[in-house]
Amino acid sequence: MSDIFDFVQGSRPLLISMPHVGTRVPPEISERFTPEAAALPDTDWHVDRLYDFAEDLGASVLRAKYSRYVIDLNRAPDGQSLYPGARNTELCPTTTFGDRPIYASGQALDLGELPERRETFWRPYHAKLGQELAELKRRHGRALLWDAHSIHSRVPRFFQGKLPDLNIGTAAGTSAHPETARRVAEAAQGSDYSQVLDGRFKGGYITRAYGTPADGTEAIQLELSWATYMNEEAPYAFREDLAQGIRPVLKAMIEAALG
Repeated sequence: MSDIFDFVQGSRPLLISMPHVGTRVPPEISERFTPEAAALPDTDWHVDRLYDFAEDLGASVLRAKYSRYVIDLNRAPDGQSLYPGARNTELCPTTTFGDRPIYASGQALDLGELPERRETFWRPYHAKLGQELAELKRRHGRALLWDAHSIHSRVPRFFQGKLPDLNIGTAAGTSAHPETARRVAEAAQGSDYSQVLDGRFKGGYITRAYGTPADGTEAIQLELSWATYMNEEAPYAFREDLAQGIRPVLKAMIEAALG
């Protein structure tokens, strides 16, 4: 058992990655946070609970334990920007999605902290992710990586207006076969939820780094609006009444991706 992530082995060529569900923060880091940041508002709240069908689906599941405020597992290890020219967050974030400081006055992040955080938190997660995808390919001849995310439906820092409910990302068509993306999009279109393919969220580092369809590994990111399954304001309560509506759609989209 790893202190960095939880992992469940599945039976199908499917790995569901949840890099932003973690809420742990080492005390030597959390004691430097502002009260607002200490509440970890930018967590992908309850994504693991929402995907409670994953094991029944035969998926392997990789779930981070530590907060994205410690280090963002969906960013490149060298901190390269995902969307050049647009607003981005860093490998080790210093501001919340609401543009508020994460670190209290006089407690700013020292860039010298990055190498240790990268080795301690980032590399073990990615080592396991890469290992499992290789194992799925060995056993099944192919692998599908579903990178599961969620976000507030309104974040002016990143996009105008209200975000569609289902934001499917294939790195602008490079991380999954076009036919796979088409099937997933059609499964989403058959629901009552709004959707977009490769819109504002085209997929983060994980999707782009591991999606190599020519080699038998496809990667799809789903950025899901909080409005589909939870209360969007603190304390960010899970809404089972809403989740019951979106879960069948998520399952249909994943099954469509598997083909």
